[in-house]
Amino acid sequence: MSRTKVVPIPVLGRHTVNAYLLLGRHPVIVDAGTPGSGRRITEQVAAHGVDPTDVRLVVITHGHIDHFGSAAELRRLTGAPIAAHAADLGPYRTGRIREPYLPTGPMGRLMARNPKLHEQAEPFEPDLLVHGETDLADFGVSGRIIPTPGHTAGSVSVLTDDGDLVAGDLIANSFMGLIKGRPANPPFHDDPLANLASLRAMLDLKPARLHVGHGIPLDPSRASRWAAAEQRKLERRATRGRLRARPRTPAEEPRQ
Repeated sequence: MSRTKVVPIPVLGRHTVNAYLLLGRHPVIVDAGTPGSGRRITEQVAAHGVDPTDVRLVVITHGHIDHFGSAAELRRLTGAPIAAHAADLGPYRTGRIREPYLPTGPMGRLMARNPKLHEQAEPFEPDLLVHGETDLADFGVSGRIIPTPGHTAGSVSVLTDDGDLVAGDLIANSFMGLIKGRPANPPFHDDPLANLASLRAMLDLKPARLHVGHGIPLDPSRASRWAAAEQRKLERRATRGRLRARPRTPAEEPRQ
């Protein structure tokens, strides 16, 4: 199968919120942006020479409104099925994220008061329910969906055979992408230690490029150094009893 090209699709700002277009034998979209972003995404897909109705799959990385907000609209515009993890079915079916948000720092505490984060998106039912690693060959892309829980219980990443890791909110550029190239936590994690474990597991696979939901691509080696420092910081916080994680619901628990 031909090499897969990863094309960023800015949804808000230049790279504040990103979706991605994967160009292999057939096109695949990863993430759907905020509510009302469907037209903007398909217009950018068309600007890259792709007929939106040729898109074979829309992959949603997790159940936060800036990543699944236009999923239902994208399905109508492209005709493509939606793939998403079973553990985030609640937000997808209701159009509302699970609250409370658990901020990772001052930016998250500030953003948690933004009413737009608490709005309702159009609900949807995934056509392809992800439980474990899922090959994308049937959809025209040499790669796989890999569960990476922690940011939310149902977070997933996409790893192409060429080494491109489309990582959702496993990691971000600082200040929602405003400080380019500097690794940081996104504003929220349901379970910081679980998210960091998922990030380090993905980095252990030695991706060549690291594409994120907020900001420009990150250098994997720099992200690895940041992750090691973050591990030490979280372990200190856990020792002091200052590390919070949102309890999982029964639906979020991984299958045995």
